[in-house]
Amino acid sequence: MLLALDVGNSNIVLGCIENGEISHVFRMVTNINKTEFEYAVEMRNILEFEGIDCAGFDGAIISSVVPPLVNVLKAAVKKITGKTALVVSAGIKTGMNILIDDPATLGSDLVADGVAAMTHYKLPVIVFDMGTATTISVIDQNGNFIGGALFPGVQLSMNALSSGTSQLPRVPIEPTGKVICANTIDCMKSGAIYGTASMIDGMVERIEEELGMKATVVATGGLSGRIVPYCKHKIHHDENLLLRGLAIIYEKNRRK
Repeated sequence: MLLALDVGNSNIVLGCIENGEISHVFRMVTNINKTEFEYAVEMRNILEFEGIDCAGFDGAIISSVVPPLVNVLKAAVKKITGKTALVVSAGIKTGMNILIDDPATLGSDLVADGVAAMTHYKLPVIVFDMGTATTISVIDQNGNFIGGALFPGVQLSMNALSSGTSQLPRVPIEPTGKVICANTIDCMKSGAIYGTASMIDGMVERIEEELGMKATVVATGGLSGRIVPYCKHKIHHDENLLLRGLAIIYEKNRRK
């Protein structure tokens, strides 16, 4: 069984993968102040609570957009599994050509998303990963990662709106049933849900125009499930896309 860690700015997702299938998914809060011992205890407690034997893992892989936590979590994984985790970084085998200005700067999360998308979906493919930031990745019809776009995530935007103004409160990200709303709180919710959905639809159209062809569209990330139902384009919601990408990358780099 493979232990996969997707380390984001807000959450760390743990995935247990057996024979290519994801059997368990857990979330922890990202905290750069925690030590390897604290993370080891937290991960062990979560896994053992679900009846998963930490000694039963054959390997581990880490994707992180939080550089200070890479070695901390690598050490924590070693403590609970006895395995040295593979870290997604420059030079690792992915099977995907990265055709951007400096391929070494592409985030490991986007690498894993791209590898999974090109493996499981028809090319070309556009991937929206909706976390603290919302990222757009574009893989062309030949399986090349050719670039994308990046902007603040839904929750980050809403937090900035409330913290940067005097009279706008924090509100949950939930649909209002209509776009035109008659009070401040519902107006904020409308902007978060329908505004983001409209942005996704608009970016899909612009990207397809640049590609010169229709593309498969995939959405993933913690907030994607709240937004995708309100998009007008056909979008595949794949909440475990990144974990599936990590499983593929691990197999490509595993010592036989």
